[in-house]
Amino acid sequence: MGIVFPFQNYMEPRGTKKGAGKLEAAEPRNKLPRPAPSLPTDPALYSGPFPFYRRPSELGCFSLDAQRQYHGDARALRYYSPPPTNGPGPNFDLRDGYPDRYQPRDEEIREGLDHLLRWLLEHRGQLERDPGWLAGAIVTWRGHLTKLLTTPYERQEGWQLAASRFQGTLYLSEIETPAARAQRLARPPLLRELMYMGYKFEQYMCADKPTGSPDPSGEVNTNVAFCSVLRSRLGNHPLLFSGEVDCTDPQAPSTQPPACYVELKTSKEMHSPGQWRSFYRHKLLKWWAQSFLPGVPNVVTGFRNPEGFICSLKTFPTMEMFENVRNDRDGWNPSVCMNFCAAFLSFAQSTVVQDDPRLVHLFSWEPSGPVTVSVHRDAPYAFLPTWYVEAMSRDLPSPPKTPSPQD
Repeated sequence: MGIVFPFQNYMEPRGTKKGAGKLEAAEPRNKLPRPAPSLPTDPALYSGPFPFYRRPSELGCFSLDAQRQYHGDARALRYYSPPPTNGPGPNFDLRDGYPDRYQPRDEEIREGLDHLLRWLLEHRGQLERDPGWLAGAIVTWRGHLTKLLTTPYERQEGWQLAASRFQGTLYLSEIETPAARAQRLARPPLLRELMYMGYKFEQYMCADKPTGSPDPSGEVNTNVAFCSVLRSRLGNHPLLFSGEVDCTDPQAPSTQPPACYVELKTSKEMHSPGQWRSFYRHKLLKWWAQSFLPGVPNVVTGFRNPEGFICSLKTFPTMEMFENVRNDRDGWNPSVCMNFCAAFLSFAQSTVVQDDPRLVHLFSWEPSGPVTVSVHRDAPYAFLPTWYVEAMSRDLPSPPKTPSPQD
């Protein structure tokens, strides 16, 4: 069965004013616009009905290779190949190959939206067959939207999102907060190994060919990625976003992406109702947000023991995750997540009025506070690369003219 997305009419959540923070469009070019007011994040303000969310459809894909080079094809796509259900349980050693067969991506290189912009440039003609669609759309990574969805319930980590409007389109790109950078640079060895174990699990569960078998003897290289590019709409906000996909299931009931995609996760083995409750409240919220947005139907989880071996597998259907917290008064609610995201997108759309790729509105949020805005020009926050701005500013080549009978 495919994913059933609620299709109620979009409703402005209670507690937000429609068009709040509209800026005067007639600002002189050399003067920075006035920053807009703030946006509250209290879950109680966003508990209205589930907003309209269009079933995501895949527009295309791209791959990043072992050197992090872009390719406009599906060469990095892997195929879901779980162990047979009738055999002995999985006994995957997630520590195998660490650290000698591990090539982690260089996190100091800040890629911004660059790979997605390259795809956009290559498919500009395809997108412009629907005139005006891109000019009204919001372009971003799925991971940035995931952070917005979980914000009303997040208690630990803040975020910063840079926003620029160019040719009508609103682009959103995350900026690493000073706290996140400090945390990344001071990442303890155990956490580094846990990150490896998540990637190692994918290696045990995926094959390079639809009929192949996994080969866990190779290197784990986190530069390699397959990314799906999707189109959707939340409320009245058209969305074009991209996210990394772990694998596709050749045996899925629907071979149509994204319904055939599978997300792979690891988690520590749980032994008490309290541990399960915490898992449902915190981890499952992030998994739901990450998979609901692109329409990925299932998250397959490997539960690991303290020695780092996977001892059981469990599938969590995305559309059933909420059932685990529906009756928990400290749980999360998908309507709150989506209503807050819709309110933030309205807030951003009405705040970022000036069409200028070098002008940046920086949206900042820290737990228990509102989203605030500051305005900047050029470095260090401007993120739309010159190559993209220049290429998009050139007119599209006209399609060849069909000769008429008189010619």
